Amino acid sequence: MRFNEKEMVHLSRQPSEMVAELGMRGPKKGDVVKRRLVKLVVNFLFYFKTDEEEPVGALLLEQCRVEKEDNLTFSVAFLEDAERKYLFECDSEEQCEKWIDSIIKASYEFMRRNLIFYRTEIHRLTGKDPLEQYGISDEARFQVTNGLQHSSRDASSM
Repeated sequence: MRFNEKEMVHLSRQPSEMVAELGMRGPKKGDVVKRRLVKLVVNFLFYFKTDEEEPVGALLLEQCRVEKEDNLTFSVAFLEDAERKYLFECDSEEQCEKWIDSIIKASYEFMRRNLIFYRTEIHRLTGKDPLEQYGISDEARFQVTNGLQHSSRDASSM
């Protein structure tokens, strides 16, 4: 995926869902844990050197798995390259849980599944399609597919 560097910097400065200074270890062998300012903006996880304003990097939180490694550590690994695993160390177990939950909920696929789930429920209860008024009810991306189930297990695989 291609990104415009100026747009990414601009996005990194937007209000965040979560922000904290965490220990972070990259995916390369020999990488050591470094303190980074980590900021969740929409479905991007930006990381900064603690004394700089521009991000060192960003992770697009799509097609990834978020897992709790231990009480204070979680990882983000990408489905197309399971070896590419980033570790984040939190200050408390509660902080770790909040980060995991927020990252899972940040993905487009999680939001899409929620939209489909609630659309189906509203239609079942009212008999009306809530997207019809916006003229987008027939768009393929909002259609329920066979076997689609909303569960916390599905969400953790994003």
